[in-house]
Amino acid sequence: MIVKDINNLLEVWAPKNIAWEKDNVGLQVGSYSNPALKILVALDATEEVIDEAVKKNVDLIITHHPLIFEPLKNVTTNDDQGRLIFKLIESKISLIAVHTNLDFTKGGVSFALAQKLDLTNIKILKKSNNHLKKIVVFVPSEYTEKVTDAMASAGAGIIGNYEYCSYRSPGVGTFKGSIGSKPFIGKAGEIEKVDEIRLEMIVPDWKIAEVTDAISKSHPYEEPAYDIYPVENESTSYGAGTIGTLEEELTQKKFLQHVKEKLSVESIRYVVGAQEKIKTVAVCGGSGSNLFADALALKADAFVTGDVTYHLFQQAKGKILLVDAGHFETEIYVVETIVNYLKNKFALLKENIQVIQTTHLKNTIQNI
Repeated sequence: MIVKDINNLLEVWAPKNIAWEKDNVGLQVGSYSNPALKILVALDATEEVIDEAVKKNVDLIITHHPLIFEPLKNVTTNDDQGRLIFKLIESKISLIAVHTNLDFTKGGVSFALAQKLDLTNIKILKKSNNHLKKIVVFVPSEYTEKVTDAMASAGAGIIGNYEYCSYRSPGVGTFKGSIGSKPFIGKAGEIEKVDEIRLEMIVPDWKIAEVTDAISKSHPYEEPAYDIYPVENESTSYGAGTIGTLEEELTQKKFLQHVKEKLSVESIRYVVGAQEKIKTVAVCGGSGSNLFADALALKADAFVTGDVTYHLFQQAKGKILLVDAGHFETEIYVVETIVNYLKNKFALLKENIQVIQTTHLKNTIQNI
């Protein structure tokens, strides 16, 4: 396999289109055509991680945090970032980052954190509602299944855990081909009436081009008629943070100890909430302060994230058990999630690709 194949597999799970608009995700260094037979997964592309990749003859590094976040004015060995880029290029190692697209997808960063905290019934905390469109196409009855199959194969019709979702209603279509047209039914210059099916399917906006191309190739008409509508449905696959429940209620004190033990941290910052018993828990890996209001609105008893400010702690006191367990500490578990995802994909594809987790998973920030 090549780098492009791996990038495509990652985008099936965490499409780059759902990333924060100012983020930089996808291929950072290297070429899509480079080989990718040995992959190293890490949180950051640090010098230690890149040295490990060189030593282990790795072809591709996948990180959560981008090495290149803002546009570069130059690439030289006079600064750390330039030196790391040079080292990757000279070692023929490609680098892919899956950052906020992995934050905002089902099974991503916050899901990994929720699972680590033993939450069940895990759902997205703040669902996205700006990535879906509805595509409606008008098809002769006998071609309905063929067009549906083509659209579904291109990415349409997915609602939660269900695929091939569509709605069909019968009607009559009319058309009159101009001189020079080659109508599938009837003759040019004559008005035709055809029994058709109005076929409706949901599609992510980044799949529109693929789906309309699939319609054109599978539809019998010379010029298929279709409409595309924006929809405000909340997505069940994309959004920020997660919310779930503990198997058993815990006191605030025991829940705080539970967080420390599960995340292997010596200390955490917190303010007490309104509920003495903790059952419903919201989480967001990394920096999730902007989801505080959503956690309150869904009546979470506790909210676990990182990078919480002094003023947010003041605002939360007496309302919700707000826990800052650290940015690194709440994100690190997604590394194993990426490794397992790729291993499972390669097993299904029967590809002999080696995926390893970096041995350098230590927070740069130290406490005493």
